[in-house]
Amino acid sequence: MSDINPGPTDSSKPAPRQTDRWLEPGPTNALIIYILYLAGLVIGVTGLVGIVLAYINRGKSGGFVESHYTFLVRTFWIGLLYALISVVLMMVAIGVVLMFAVAVWFIARCILGLQALQRGEPVKNPESWFLGL
Repeated sequence: MSDINPGPTDSSKPAPRQTDRWLEPGPTNALIIYILYLAGLVIGVTGLVGIVLAYINRGKSGGFVESHYTFLVRTFWIGLLYALISVVLMMVAIGVVLMFAVAVWFIARCILGLQALQRGEPVKNPESWFLGL
């Protein structure tokens, strides 16, 4: 037995870093985006993170998840449009009621999308302006 250090071996090298599964296109990523959208009602920036993830992974997953990405992208932009219209209409006082309706619409759309995702089903009408049923 020798006290000589043979130097670094291959086993001392760190393993190559792998991306977390939630960043890869698929059901887990879509689930994360739905959660980010819902959290965005309280913490605004998470909705922006969600739309970026949806655009990055759109067209890469295939199968039933693809309809969810389309649904998620449209939910963000249509919700933003409805919210902007509500802000403009706040000058005539109806905007407050409309903003509440937009929040209910947004939450309902995310919950319905989450339910379909958990069942492994596509969104029936991902290009819908209402709830996608």
